[in-house]
Amino acid sequence: MNKSLLKFITDFGPLLIFFIIYNKSGENLIIAIPPLIVATIIAVIVMYFVEKKIPYIPLLGGVIITIFGGLTLYFNNPIFIYMKPTIVNIIFALILIISKIFFQKNFLKFFLQSAFQLSEIGWDKLNFRWAYFFIFLALLNEIVWRTQPEATWVNFKVWGILPITFIYTALQVPLIKSHKI
Repeated sequence: MNKSLLKFITDFGPLLIFFIIYNKSGENLIIAIPPLIVATIIAVIVMYFVEKKIPYIPLLGGVIITIFGGLTLYFNNPIFIYMKPTIVNIIFALILIISKIFFQKNFLKFFLQSAFQLSEIGWDKLNFRWAYFFIFLALLNEIVWRTQPEATWVNFKVWGILPITFIYTALQVPLIKSHKI
């Protein structure tokens, strides 16, 4: 199997499993969360064996899903799983902002410099754009889960955030082209 296809499956397969089980269970988060946790753990293990190294971002995602999903199950309260995207996106934004402002380290550059080379100004602009985008996603998640029914939030989580992120990524291409070395 193609490595990039396998990565796509391990990245989005657990979310798809969650969505399918959520809908087949009559929209029951308590039934859908355990398979999400298990599928996420399996995906991390598969990527470890494929990449021959610890996949840190998927591992972090797996830990966070396990914590927030576990809290949702333990307290029988969906607020934990609703707030997970908000908290994760705020953490990502803070990491990008704080690492650049206080430590003069561009975290985005650290993760993406093997994909393309940009001028320092380009990296800084991209870094802050992504930080602001993560804040936008956090606010959007808060608006959706606080104003919409649970099923709408689940659909937004599965089918909304990913396309919004793809569109936003595509919108960054002109910046990347203009600052490419």
